[in-house]
Amino acid sequence: MKKVITYGTFDLLHWGHINLLKRARELGDYLIVAISTDEFNDLKNKKSYHSYENRKMILESIRYVDEVIPENTWEQKIDDVINNNVDVFVMGDDWEGKFDFLKDYCEVVYLPRTVGISTSKIKKDLFSVRNG
Repeated sequence: MKKVITYGTFDLLHWGHINLLKRARELGDYLIVAISTDEFNDLKNKKSYHSYENRKMILESIRYVDEVIPENTWEQKIDDVINNNVDVFVMGDDWEGKFDFLKDYCEVVYLPRTVGISTSKIKKDLFSVRNG
């Protein structure tokens, strides 16, 4: 079985996220998604609308996702790859080159982002609607 892993916050889920998950799953037989915990988001000075538990529940309901695990630190990726027997590490191409150190442990793939959508864009649009 070929295992794939990807990481993210996956807050305010949109079709770009679904597109990434679908394409990541197509690279293997089993997709693991590591999502940032609320505590890790705090360390990154990032605020999610949905709690970790709610984001986890949402991701677990997506047909492309086989397993959801917590992302607690930046440094856990090597251990995650080894402990889960991961064959392919996938991230959006906005992270191009940042995770090449994982090539010693698995294949590293950077997928193109879905054009026209991002969580940042949604937040900006909602802010402009709210503040008219």
